[in-house]
Amino acid sequence: MALAILAAFGFSFKAIFVKLAYPHGVDAITLLALRMAFAAPIFLWVGYRASRGAPALTARDWLGVVVMGLTGYYGASIFDFLGLQYISAGLERLILFTYPTLTLLFGMALARRAASRREVAALALCYAGIGAAFWHDLEFAADAAAIWLGGGLVFASALCYAVYLTGSARLIARLGTARFAALATLASTVAVFGHFLAAQPLAALVQPWPVYGYGLAMGLFSTALPVFAQSAAIRRLGSARVALVSMLGPLATIVFAGWLLAEPLSLAQLVGAALVIAGVALASRR
Repeated sequence: MALAILAAFGFSFKAIFVKLAYPHGVDAITLLALRMAFAAPIFLWVGYRASRGAPALTARDWLGVVVMGLTGYYGASIFDFLGLQYISAGLERLILFTYPTLTLLFGMALARRAASRREVAALALCYAGIGAAFWHDLEFAADAAAIWLGGGLVFASALCYAVYLTGSARLIARLGTARFAALATLASTVAVFGHFLAAQPLAALVQPWPVYGYGLAMGLFSTALPVFAQSAAIRRLGSARVALVSMLGPLATIVFAGWLLAEPLSLAQLVGAALVIAGVALASRR
């Protein structure tokens, strides 16, 4: 239970660290490159340990790892970091938290089956909650178009992560959770560094010390630590209980965004959070 709570708080703090770093003048791709640079040594070590004595990957395995890494870690991360330039951390976490419903929709499409009444109710709850959270941000925003742009970018991030979850099951079963997560993250790290070198000069890596601190915190506390803590929690508790504990994440983001970022709280935001969490709980119930 402690590991599951640690993972939920680690993931929820990522948006807080990003929002704290942006006032120092860093751009999205530079901040993402710093995050991945701090996390990469851990994933290299885990990938090496998990690959010792394991069967070699086939060309098809490598293709799957690269595609899933680009989708689930690079694509989801860059859309998320860009979206956080425009919307609050609380709204970002609620939009991202809809990924189980998107995974459900992808699964229904692949299986060519209609949604059950329970699944329809879960989707309705989630997106009603997102609507309430959008209303909160629009109420306090000076530029409504920026809120819609940021919300669209973060929703694209949630879509990328849902595609990753849908497409990675076979590879995880074949390679193991730790080995697959490490290799996919390293593939995304190469893509992030390539994007950075194409978009920014190396001098962009010279940042104020607080930016390095937030990048380190994201790389360790909001990337490597929660990934492996969540895997360890699932091994001990099972995925259903860990999914329930993960619902602390959006609430933690809203509370700490109000405290550390002075983001305004409203009844609409709290109602939206409750609806999204209820929808995800309904969608995740066996």
